[in-house]
Amino acid sequence: MPASRSRWDEPVNINQIEAFLVLAECLSVTETARRMHCTQPAVTMRIRMLEQELDTVLFDRIAKRMHLTQQGVAFRDYALQVVNALGAAREHLRQMGDPLSGTIHFGASNFIGIYLVPAIIAQHKQRAPKLAFELDIASSAELVRRLEANSVEFLIVSDQIELDSQRFLFRNLCRDELVLITAPDHPFARRDEVAPGELAKETFLIKPEPSATRQFLMERMRRSGIRLGPEMHISSLEAIKQGVMHGLGVSIVSRMAVAQEIAGGLLAEVPIAGAAFERGIRIVHHRGKLLSPATARFLDLLVSEPLPGRFAALR
Repeated sequence: MPASRSRWDEPVNINQIEAFLVLAECLSVTETARRMHCTQPAVTMRIRMLEQELDTVLFDRIAKRMHLTQQGVAFRDYALQVVNALGAAREHLRQMGDPLSGTIHFGASNFIGIYLVPAIIAQHKQRAPKLAFELDIASSAELVRRLEANSVEFLIVSDQIELDSQRFLFRNLCRDELVLITAPDHPFARRDEVAPGELAKETFLIKPEPSATRQFLMERMRRSGIRLGPEMHISSLEAIKQGVMHGLGVSIVSRMAVAQEIAGGLLAEVPIAGAAFERGIRIVHHRGKLLSPATARFLDLLVSEPLPGRFAALR
């Protein structure tokens, strides 16, 4: 007869993985026990059993302080995928009874998440008021990391972000044009267009590295023969808009981000002769991912129906 398994030989379970993730975040057994509503010995036991099963040490305990080992850091990504996959499965099963309810969790890059996505969600909520949305707005690199960890179902991002087409499925959503903006009283604002060379005389407000939008702009300006003058680095798009309004310089930003300010006379849009800056916006998710019923329906409607209000022309 096979030898009976001891309590240390039990397979890894979800409680152990969840305890590991909480402890990896706060590095305190006391705090982990509080968050998980259990005792400190229970937390210690779960971590010990997990390390026994994985045959490795996940935490170093140095001078009464805990630190993730290299093995712990490596295991954390897999643990996140397991917990997130289980959560997605539960949500999927719940939605099968009513695809117009449940939660859709996705990510979007900064300008898309701030200026486009709220209108899209508002339009969809009119059709499915019981549906909940969770939106993560972050840098492109962070969004891709969250997609890899299965913590979001899909992304809405610029097509300038390089992703492996063998692993990810892309759906085109709309196009986005970037335009030159100035203060209303700037000399450019009275012109039908400006020559590319004239930008070299102006202070140019732009995000610092790393920025996907900055990289896109710099490459397109290089192709168009545009040379910039002094740069003022501002990490916030809203602050760039305010800086242009107050005469600190000029900038090139997404038209969807400044449409209201241009319509209200707070900013002026000025064409650049012979130059255009356009990029696509697309939906990205894993090719092998089983989308929840609510998400699948939402994405089908998103790519087939007109965008809301002032964004309809972006198709």
